[in-house]
Amino acid sequence: MLTAYDYPTARVISKTELDGILVGDSLGMVVLGLENTLKVTMGDMARHVAAVARAKPKQLIVADMPFLSYEVSTNDAVKNAGKLAKYGADSVKLEGGEEITDVIRHIVSAGIPVMGHIGLTPQRFLKLGGFRTVGKRESEAQQLLRDAKALEEAGVFSIVIENTYTEIARKITEAVNVPTICIGAGPYCDGQILVIHDLLGFTEFSPYFAKAYVNLNEIIGKAVEEYVSDVKNGKFPSKENYKEISDNR
Repeated sequence: MLTAYDYPTARVISKTELDGILVGDSLGMVVLGLENTLKVTMGDMARHVAAVARAKPKQLIVADMPFLSYEVSTNDAVKNAGKLAKYGADSVKLEGGEEITDVIRHIVSAGIPVMGHIGLTPQRFLKLGGFRTVGKRESEAQQLLRDAKALEEAGVFSIVIENTYTEIARKITEAVNVPTICIGAGPYCDGQILVIHDLLGFTEFSPYFAKAYVNLNEIIGKAVEEYVSDVKNGKFPSKENYKEISDNR
């Protein structure tokens, strides 16, 4: 899986063998320039889900439910999940464990598939004490296992495991019967997901677990510099590419 937040990106990656597209609330940081994901709104998510859906990708579209869109009440949670589905999401993703299982059951009962998300849950970085690897303490590792099993029982079709220790992700994958999708949790899950801007080398900061397959920052910067040079030197636009307007037409 990869993230995508707009039509042109979704159009390109929809032609690949990618299995799923996450319209993540990570858009707040990599697209909108926010410091974290807490300020991402339902309006933001709906707009970007719709843009991705217009590309009509063959991949499963998963939409993040943003901060406070599902924590206040189950009624709000179902309505907000339904809104994202109406805008083109095939499923929604919620951060949290045992404490959100009732919400998940209501959303699933409404006919909307749910993906779980445990480990480093960015919407809860304040409670976690920052963006850190989760599960160093035995009590924390055991809670992650309980959370995964509770999510499965609540009806999720898969679980994202983010930034945990490798052995914990392995134990979770072995303990549940739904697919696990890792990001920064090692190679022993059923699948992997990355933020596409990290893959493309198009971010200011890349996490330690990401792999850049190209340096888009460098490529775009070079292209812009060539454009500026061509304009200043009269190479662009070139007269050969334009037809002169005749007064005798």
